[in-house]
Amino acid sequence: MNNKTDSREKILTTASRLFQLKGYNATGLSEILKESNSPKGSLYYYFPNGKEELAVESINLANKAIEKSIRTSLGKYSNPIKAMQYNIKTIIDELNSESMLQDISISLLSLETHLLSEPLREACKKAILVMENAYTEKLIESGFNKEKAEELGIAINLMIEGAITVSVAKRDVSALLVVSTQIELLLNN
Repeated sequence: MNNKTDSREKILTTASRLFQLKGYNATGLSEILKESNSPKGSLYYYFPNGKEELAVESINLANKAIEKSIRTSLGKYSNPIKAMQYNIKTIIDELNSESMLQDISISLLSLETHLLSEPLREACKKAILVMENAYTEKLIESGFNKEKAEELGIAINLMIEGAITVSVAKRDVSALLVVSTQIELLLNN
């Protein structure tokens, strides 16, 4: 990786982490530059439209990591119930780790920015659709018809994303444990 790409990637990964952990409004450009050890001019060189452009690209980067994590977890089991429960266990483990919200959820950032910027809202929407599609595709692979799998993919994503939000607010992962139990009931019907 050359220095230009390396510098851009450092800014982007630092911004992605900070936006997910602290939020869009609480993360300043100077903080991103300081934590990424980047000179001020490099931010506007790589992201000429400033914080909004950086945030959109950060959401896209997080989206790729979240999708990879979901698909990896779902791939551990052929049984869709066990796969979804394993995915939830992975999320619980991440929430209990020091990285907390990094590359787990876009929901909190989406809630904060949906009225601020249409490009940010669209980036969050895209990320949410990617998550829904990962669940839907697993269900189709497991024999669910397309229409039912799409409905369940949305419901599962809503349950998991909602449980992440509640878990963060309560500092307690019991909501995710409830979802893990309810997934079995949902998919057995």
